[in-house]
Amino acid sequence: MQMKKITLAAIALALTLHAAGVFAQETMKKDSMNCMDMKGMVMKGMNMDCPDMFKKPAAGKQSTHMAKGVVKKIDAKSGMVTIAHEPVQSMNWPAMRMDFKVKDKMLLKKLDNGKHVEFEFAEEGKTYVIKSLK
Repeated sequence: MQMKKITLAAIALALTLHAAGVFAQETMKKDSMNCMDMKGMVMKGMNMDCPDMFKKPAAGKQSTHMAKGVVKKIDAKSGMVTIAHEPVQSMNWPAMRMDFKVKDKMLLKKLDNGKHVEFEFAEEGKTYVIKSLK
């Protein structure tokens, strides 16, 4: 008799947990981001004025872009450099930190961590490549 009660309790618990999981999935399928209340969130220092960040520039308008920034990390082996750059108007980008590949690894010799640079870059596939440094 005791074993039946334990078995029934386990089955009831399993069904309850399953129902809760299904409910959670259905809730997440809805566009819950539209109804998020952000009133209590601390937004100090967060620049949310970048609705055009992911817009691509018009085709044929500009193939290379100029930017200014500070070198944060250099990976000579992969030919990559991490730069905290200022906003890039031609790309509709806000200031951010990102990785760039260098077209010529010789450019890496001109870079040091913490150095302020002005650079020309272009999009090549899914990678942004530094073409020149000033």
